[in-house]
Amino acid sequence: MTRDRATIGVLIGDGASILEVAVAPRVFEIDHGPRGGPTFELLTAGEHPGPLATTGGITLSAPHPLSALDRAGVVIVPGWRRPGGPPVADPVLKSLVRAYAEGATVVGLCLGAFVLAEAGLLDGRRATTHWVCLPEFTSQFPKVEVVHDALFVDEGRLITSAGSAAGLDACLHLLRRDHGPEVANATARALVVAPQRAGGQAQFVERPVPTLGHGDPITDAMRYALEHLDDTTLDIDRLAAAARLSRRSFDRRFRETAGCSPLQWLLHQRILRAQHILSTTDLPMNAVARSSGFTDAVAMRPHFRRLVGVPPQSYRESFHPTATPHAPSPPAADSAPTHSRPAGQ
Repeated sequence: MTRDRATIGVLIGDGASILEVAVAPRVFEIDHGPRGGPTFELLTAGEHPGPLATTGGITLSAPHPLSALDRAGVVIVPGWRRPGGPPVADPVLKSLVRAYAEGATVVGLCLGAFVLAEAGLLDGRRATTHWVCLPEFTSQFPKVEVVHDALFVDEGRLITSAGSAAGLDACLHLLRRDHGPEVANATARALVVAPQRAGGQAQFVERPVPTLGHGDPITDAMRYALEHLDDTTLDIDRLAAAARLSRRSFDRRFRETAGCSPLQWLLHQRILRAQHILSTTDLPMNAVARSSGFTDAVAMRPHFRRLVGVPPQSYRESFHPTATPHAPSPPAADSAPTHSRPAGQ
């Protein structure tokens, strides 16, 4: 059967979130024909015949049977029920495998990535899903190379996205890739969203400061670090001394406890401190940096961007939009290129 890439199939699962379900139909219902672009045909099918439950007590009824997806050049699974619910029906999995085998692009938005992985389409490939479910996704599908910090992952004819609103990013990317930037930009304007969002989903992940016990050398060192995060001279040797261990023993035991090196952990905690300050105060960037243990904003910026996915100012604009803009902070008096790394590195 010939598949047309302007025919968009949307597969609704019973129990999927209404937000994810609505993304693809809204994106692809826009007619670009008057501007010389594509006009899409939408085929929305249900996982099974009859009513489909979604969030907020809303019930949907898909206008097409599952077999209608056999005409689609793009098949999108826009979200799904949370892992642990009823298994994906075999006809659904076969429909997706058949679509991919016949040249269609198959897309899993948010938890829709679980369905693609269940069908075996993601084995040996990179993929992502909502950050809340990444550990379960990684455990359940060990053959998939899981990308933890991405709004979406493009593997050619397989695309997966992070949670909820990231489905918009994936659909706009698909439009841009297959139909050009003008089509994607026109769609973004119609939806009043950015045509291309900066950063990955790391900026949205909840990473609480760990709860630390008492009496263990490593947790004692962690507590000491958290109490002295604003000290730019804090380094790993001081943490080892706080743990009353040699540097070599401290490094080994820290990795066993935390699953990462002491330096990685310390840098992560400094960035967490910076995120908190950026989202709750109007402090200038240099003050944010020094309060987090960096010599100045220049030293903090590359580490913040690498771990969070966006620059500190962009993060503040997203999570503390009422903050009073400040003029760029002047460099610290003792700043120099040699201070572009945090203490202890």
